[in-house]
Amino acid sequence: MKLCRYGEPGEERPALIDQTGGLRSLAGVVGDVSPEVLAPARLAALAAIDPSSLPQVDPGQRLGVPVAGIGKYICIGLNYRDHAEEAGLPVPDEPIIFLKAITALSGPDDPIIPPIGATQLDWEAELAVIIGTRAKNIAVSEALDHVAGYCVANDVSERAFQMQSSQWDKGKGCDTFGPLGPWLVSRDEVPDPQNLAIWLDVNGRRMQCGTTRTMVFSVAEIVAYVSRYMTLMPGDVIATGTPPGVGMGMRPEPVYLRSGDVVELGIEGLGRQRQCVA
Repeated sequence: MKLCRYGEPGEERPALIDQTGGLRSLAGVVGDVSPEVLAPARLAALAAIDPSSLPQVDPGQRLGVPVAGIGKYICIGLNYRDHAEEAGLPVPDEPIIFLKAITALSGPDDPIIPPIGATQLDWEAELAVIIGTRAKNIAVSEALDHVAGYCVANDVSERAFQMQSSQWDKGKGCDTFGPLGPWLVSRDEVPDPQNLAIWLDVNGRRMQCGTTRTMVFSVAEIVAYVSRYMTLMPGDVIATGTPPGVGMGMRPEPVYLRSGDVVELGIEGLGRQRQCVA
């Protein structure tokens, strides 16, 4: 099942994607794709609905962040060995945790707006995990039971801001630096999150081409690890790191985004995003 939200910013309405790729309204079924809806019983009830019984939504609608009321946006740094190498940084012994501001969240096709003073705007295609049930101090073996689903994320970064100190948040949490979606794909449709192709293009040129098989720490390991340090709540997002091919790692010189550039990215089975740099 694919859940999404459509409409203008701040006015998004719940929907699902039918088997033909059409948008079907969930108005009257749920108030929104809220954290409460991500509970296993609620997801099962939605999955049992015949999509053809739901009203069709006109194509061309803007898609917003697929989950409302996200409480935490957690990111994992350097979680692909070859990405750590291109960044000139050691492969971590434990997951590196940092946070994006909730105000960084934006729809999958919304523009990226560079903050004042930005000079090194970069991209990072990532698999994002959406938590469905409360998780605290859980074991790796049970971690995926707490996952509602997965979606595509672009961990947009401003490298000059990021590297000004040991704290990355300044370069990661600017407004529009968290495109998420186009939809949440429920966990039952992703039998193995460690076997997904992931890619990103800039102006039609393939920059990132990887697979979640090469993660240093698996999705289950990440969810369990993070739950030791903060309670994970329904609707929380964990972005699991990016494969190689970011602008900062380009040789002989880094390549950064400029006004008018178009970024397109996707993950096998989870959809695709498209952002223009404002």
